[in-house]
Amino acid sequence: MNINFEYKNVSASKRLENMAAERLTKLEDKYDFIVACDVYLKKENTGSPQTGFICEIRINIPGTTLFAGSNNGSLEASIAKASNEIKSQLQRKKEKMQMH
Repeated sequence: MNINFEYKNVSASKRLENMAAERLTKLEDKYDFIVACDVYLKKENTGSPQTGFICEIRINIPGTTLFAGSNNGSLEASIAKASNEIKSQLQRKKEKMQMH
């Protein structure tokens, strides 16, 4: 699986890339139909300390694209929440594929 990282208003970090790649690689091991993945890490100015760091994950699978995003107080928390959301979407998609 090819994982592409894009940053907006955030400096590139190998630690964050490794964290996201580790989570996504685990998903690829379980869901072998994943083709490619894009991870967007952003920082937006907000008035709240609980928001502002955004992680968006887009996964390409045959026939469609899955998308999940999260806005939290840290990029680590955003990556964790977005990857959990994408995991549940992949699980639902796999269940539908098995029914046919």
